[in-house]
Amino acid sequence: MTQGHDEGRSETREERADRNWIDLLQELRVSQTGVQLLAGFLVTLPFQSGFGDLDAFQRRWYVGLLGLAFLTVGVTLSPVAIHRRLFRDGSKPELVHAAHLLTELALALIALLLAGIAFLVVDVVLDRSAAVVAGTLSLLVLLVLLVGLPRLVAHRADSR
Repeated sequence: MTQGHDEGRSETREERADRNWIDLLQELRVSQTGVQLLAGFLVTLPFQSGFGDLDAFQRRWYVGLLGLAFLTVGVTLSPVAIHRRLFRDGSKPELVHAAHLLTELALALIALLLAGIAFLVVDVVLDRSAAVVAGTLSLLVLLVLLVGLPRLVAHRADSR
């Protein structure tokens, strides 16, 4: 077995894949729980008394959010499904790579979902103009936190 070096560690490719898989699972557990709760809340909205007060645009936006929530749940669960298929197949490095990409996609979908929810809530509570501002600002802040900040930290770590 060849030794690989990652973050100053001396470990085999398989050991690194095992460690990275465990790290990814911890991240996925957090995001899966949050996304599933959001999807669950969205599913209950049509059964609330005020749902009938939504205009046609708001209802279509809601249906789009529901679809986005289900897609996001699917993306966050995909690494587990891939793991089931590749279990004991010796393909953990490939699994880790796929899970990494799916986790990044999930973060982008979560940002869109949260911004979309902010838009809908502000549209119902205030008006469409305020909703555009709230949705846009939410998306920008989330993109900075979920995409920009991690890239900045990674860039600084790489330049050390």
